[in-house]
Amino acid sequence: MANFQRIGLVTRLHLDQVADTLNHLVRFLSEAGWQPVVENSAASLLAPGNYQVADSAAMARSVDLVIVVGGDGSMLSAARDMVDFDIPLLGVNRGRLGFLTDILPDEVEARVSRVLAGEYVVSNRFLLDVEVTRRGDKIAAGLALNDVVLHPGKSVRMMEFELNIDRQFVYSQRSDGLIVSTPTGSTAYALSAGGPILHPNMDALVLVPMNPHTLTSRPVAVPGSSVVEIRVGERNELHPLVTCDGQCDIMIEPGDVIQIRKKAKQLRLVHPVDHNFYGICRSKLGWGSRLDSGEHIER
Repeated sequence: MANFQRIGLVTRLHLDQVADTLNHLVRFLSEAGWQPVVENSAASLLAPGNYQVADSAAMARSVDLVIVVGGDGSMLSAARDMVDFDIPLLGVNRGRLGFLTDILPDEVEARVSRVLAGEYVVSNRFLLDVEVTRRGDKIAAGLALNDVVLHPGKSVRMMEFELNIDRQFVYSQRSDGLIVSTPTGSTAYALSAGGPILHPNMDALVLVPMNPHTLTSRPVAVPGSSVVEIRVGERNELHPLVTCDGQCDIMIEPGDVIQIRKKAKQLRLVHPVDHNFYGICRSKLGWGSRLDSGEHIER
């Protein structure tokens, strides 16, 4: 198990409850002998104390573990910032759903102590590289842990596009767009659009049409090694957007080509030893609990 010595702290939520947890973590880590390094934006929430302040890149080069305080959005942002530095991430949930940030605020000291003592499990997650070309020239790029979404932006009109996978034509479609999701993102926007839940360990992508005009257009799961290519129809009157993780937008013009593939370097998420994906689904999605011992299922 890794020997974590220098701990980074980040957030993208500037809320009172986030500030409370960050201050608690700084005091706890300092008193226990660890060296907290706080990212610039998070430092604005802290009282004076025994910690260092650094920008995101400098912090990543100097720490062994990053603790993300906030919701899944904070974790998504940190994942894109940290993946190239090979820094593992641990999440403390101060957001809403919290599929990726699985330590509760009142458990911080006990859970973080166990992780820093080497009692943890690691989940490897892959991200998606996005490249947009216009008349053969690369005009934009993006990165996503959850999903890449082609959508009409503020317009309510459908768009036309053509889908190819590994250079094989799949279909042309009129719809509100397409969600290309990793297993990590399958419990997010893709799930709301009717896509399946993929276990995080699966090496697969799921493609979910958004309100397709043809009702037989259904979600499709493909190998994680697939290269997904979306060609936006030349006759589209609107200028759609490609959005990475719901946070980073790329403006698209008719005729643009969007290519999506797995990023070579993976992200490491750190979880407490009792982390259980199905348990999280039961808790977050309201699945039924275990039947009482006296009950049975009629067949």
